[in-house]
Amino acid sequence: MTQPVAASYLEEIMKDAHTRTLELVAGLDEDQLMGPRLQIVNPLRWEIGHVAWFYEKFILRDLYDQAPYHALGDDIYDSIEIPHEVRWDLPLLRMNETLAYIETVLERCICRLGDGDASEVDSYMYQFSTFHEDMHTEAYTYSRQTLGYPKPTFTNAAVPDDAEAGAHPGDVTIPGGTFLLGSTKDEAILFDNEKWIYPVPVKPFEIAKAPVTNAEFQHFVDAKGYEIREFWDEDGWDWCKREDAVHPVYWQPTGEGDWSVKRFDTIEDLKPHQPIIHVNWYEATAFCRWAKRRLPAEIEWEVAALGEPNTDRTMLSEKKRDTPWHATSGNCIHANLDGSALGVIDVAAFPQSDSAFGCRQMLGNIWEWTSTAFSPYPGFSPDAYKDYSQPVFYETKVLRGGAWATRSRVVNGRYRNFFTPDRRDVLAGFRTCVLP
Repeated sequence: MTQPVAASYLEEIMKDAHTRTLELVAGLDEDQLMGPRLQIVNPLRWEIGHVAWFYEKFILRDLYDQAPYHALGDDIYDSIEIPHEVRWDLPLLRMNETLAYIETVLERCICRLGDGDASEVDSYMYQFSTFHEDMHTEAYTYSRQTLGYPKPTFTNAAVPDDAEAGAHPGDVTIPGGTFLLGSTKDEAILFDNEKWIYPVPVKPFEIAKAPVTNAEFQHFVDAKGYEIREFWDEDGWDWCKREDAVHPVYWQPTGEGDWSVKRFDTIEDLKPHQPIIHVNWYEATAFCRWAKRRLPAEIEWEVAALGEPNTDRTMLSEKKRDTPWHATSGNCIHANLDGSALGVIDVAAFPQSDSAFGCRQMLGNIWEWTSTAFSPYPGFSPDAYKDYSQPVFYETKVLRGGAWATRSRVVNGRYRNFFTPDRRDVLAGFRTCVLP
């Protein structure tokens, strides 16, 4: 299931995740904590209660057979059973009660941990539940963007020195061969949709060194790409017309042939060398048709991130890295993760992050859309949270890599994210491949 880890580590990450939750609701009033009824956001007050319920359900109740803390918790906070549209109408706890709920549950979970290493079962379920909160804190972050709330303040904020490093154009050539896609049973921790590693034949391909930038995407916008039917598939064109989309959702014309962009509650100049962000799969594929490029398949993305060439670089080797930058820098994380930069940075930043093939920022900055529909690997079987993956197989598209607000303890080169192709509120962009 997972490797046993120190109980002190589990306590540390649970407290850290909760601190991030508190940072993301700090300064919001009662109306903001509920927010408008939108299909792409939850009421923040409900969402925090859901996170508390999740810890309670999967640790205290399922592992330790404790009685429910909140008698109506299952009727209010179970995201699988509670339809999205009714979450504003439920008898929610008040905000101070919601915070007391999650803090009490966390304290009870931590009290269950002894000294030394936790059991294998506890190591998995405590980490998974913490990662679940981490996923929601990323959702709180882009919800604040969606709703135009002020930029949050994080205690770890520190913009890297090379944040304005510029563009990083060009492609790299990746040889063909066989690649082992997915995760092995001896990974420190993994998600059910990564099970199990299996060989996949890969044809040679060329992929961009970096994600598509604002400057590159602006050429598509200026060419009226949103208004030209031939660049869009049928569903994408329907979406484009329904949303009356003519540019990325947060872009605003300046009136001088240039663009600004809304970041939380402020308007900023559009930075040309930052990656395009907040575009959906339809927009990404339309750009690709216009540019005579394509999205990488999921397997190609993982090869570019974690694969290595053989000695003469004519074939893929049997080696697979743990991170794109491998083990050359100890435990250093060469990526824009954990919210430290409070936004995206230029695509040329973090040259230390280059993969074996020279692809930069394969982790962090933005999630990257792939062409692949989310589906099970051959060895798939659901884990304790049975509805984590299987309800959305074949209905969503795979994204890889993690964004600036993603927690570094969650994401790695094997991690599979997934969203429906219409979602442009999430922190997603893309890189492209050369057409065969």
